[in-house]
Amino acid sequence: MNPALPASVTALLDQQQGDRVLLVDDVPDNLSLLHDALDEHGYTVLAATSGEAALMRAQQARPDIVLLDAMMPGMDGFEVARRLKGDPATAHIPIIFMTGLTETEHLVAALQAGGVDYVTKPLDPRAVLARMQVHLQGARQARQTRQALDAFGYASIAVRASSGRLLWQTPLARELLQLYYGTMAPTTPAPVLQWLRRCLEGMSGAEAAGTPPTEPPRLTAELGARRLSFRLHHCIGGEDGPGPGGDWLIVMREVSDAAVIRSLGVSFNLTAREAEVLYWVVKGKINRDIGDILGASPATVKKHLERIHAKLGVETRTAAASMALTRAREIHPQWEL
Repeated sequence: MNPALPASVTALLDQQQGDRVLLVDDVPDNLSLLHDALDEHGYTVLAATSGEAALMRAQQARPDIVLLDAMMPGMDGFEVARRLKGDPATAHIPIIFMTGLTETEHLVAALQAGGVDYVTKPLDPRAVLARMQVHLQGARQARQTRQALDAFGYASIAVRASSGRLLWQTPLARELLQLYYGTMAPTTPAPVLQWLRRCLEGMSGAEAAGTPPTEPPRLTAELGARRLSFRLHHCIGGEDGPGPGGDWLIVMREVSDAAVIRSLGVSFNLTAREAEVLYWVVKGKINRDIGDILGASPATVKKHLERIHAKLGVETRTAAASMALTRAREIHPQWEL
């Protein structure tokens, strides 16, 4: 399930950006060797000689990839990796460990801490560059996708279905989740997580029954005349690979009905407040609910509605709603209640 993005989004994905590499090693000679090789190949190199400095640099610069020494005094590379992966702002950054430890348990520890790969010391810059390219391709595509979605009014998040953890989010997604749900990463809003798990259950059931896959239903949240929709896009991996418990990309888009309200006002010669009242009548709200939404009393809403009836030449709210709905869809064919 990977619906095509608009052509304008695809065009933006094709714009390449320079890659930033965070190089972390407490040995100056190692830093110098790799810094020169990376610089010659056009990378922007950021250097850190301690775990604390690495975390600070990662927060400030948001590198595209991290080359991380496993064994350092103080905070070692394993702890640095765990902290980077535990922060939604940096969790998506691939980490390649640089280690002189070749025993299986150390290599397993590097991968369990969040590393995607490792290179052994003494370092061969050519081998490091080759391993980087493998992982930068996926990281670059993911970064550009997030930037493109934000640029065209979409927002995206990645949620680990098994734990419910929000792994990363675009800047626009952060604003929208705070506005609609009052939550912050790594917390996934409860309605969003419940919806995701229902979608995955439905997909698993369809697969077990051998029925053709269909796009899961979307989730919608409302905030006044604004609506935020969630669409399950595709699985982007996970600790145990792709699957129902994996990491899922969710694309969000906010739509405002402000243009619909303005159109109702112009079409029927209504005041701005009358147009708002009529909009909520079309949405099926009663006077008390409309008053709560607009910060007015039910009696005030009733007076507005009486004037609306007179201007539309109707006697009932049902007739007013039907007339307004027809006009709104004539002007905005894609509009949905």
